Amino acid sequence: MPNIGSFTKAADALGYTQPAMSQMITSLERELSIKLLYRSRYGVHLTIEGERLFPSVQKMISQYLAMQEIAKEIRGLDTGVIRIGTISSISCHWLPNLIKEFQEQYPNVEFVLHQGDYTSIPEWVRIGEADFGFVNPNAVPNIKTKFVKEGEHRAVLPLNHPLAHNSYVTLEELSKEPFLLLEEGSLSEPLAAFQANGLEPHIRLRVHDDYSILSMIEAGLGVSILPELVLRKTNYQVAILPIKPMVIRKIGLIAKEKNALPLASKYFIDFLFEHINDLP
Repeated sequence: MPNIGSFTKAADALGYTQPAMSQMITSLERELSIKLLYRSRYGVHLTIEGERLFPSVQKMISQYLAMQEIAKEIRGLDTGVIRIGTISSISCHWLPNLIKEFQEQYPNVEFVLHQGDYTSIPEWVRIGEADFGFVNPNAVPNIKTKFVKEGEHRAVLPLNHPLAHNSYVTLEELSKEPFLLLEEGSLSEPLAAFQANGLEPHIRLRVHDDYSILSMIEAGLGVSILPELVLRKTNYQVAILPIKPMVIRKIGLIAKEKNALPLASKYFIDFLFEHINDLP
């Protein structure tokens, strides 16, 4: 949970009254003989001791949630929560149909999507915020991944750009233009492609949201390289061209240890791979 900075807001988020929340914290501090929080005019913050204990608290919560999921497994897959770490293009173009079809079989299963990048998603899986997530396997070489699919990147240019009417563009041509970089965490496929060909792009902007980049290209701020999956069902007035040499994005799946995965997530992962040929 993010740092809300207020007992009242935290109580509202968790469904408690503010006095009840304060009493619980006071009781915990008395039991541990440690001051966990301090109040100031800037809000409520962890003490140094509280910061040291916080990872253990997170782990305890994760274990408690895992225990609840195991109890649900024992009762059968009537209910359950599937927590997925995902990137925006997969959220938009893979998950809607997969979730819809899965919930037709298991209507009481809930989904929680954490949208991030190749750095945050593995961390969410590690600490239990997500049961599994999608990443480029090359971004996490020391973590076991299961390959899902790969797709091409495309060059995206303003409609009035001199290269917009070509049949394709080269990485060398793109490297000479103002470049808008999609920040993807620990790995950028376009940057890796430029570097592999001895090229250095002129990066003007770094943006975490691919659809914001499309809007900026439409406004004429520069060019970019984006996954072909991102460019489906978009209404932006931009030119989309193949690239030579091709720039490929691989997508793999990382997950908790199999015996720690909730039953619902195990079922959904199996369901994903059964429908892999339907994914764009």
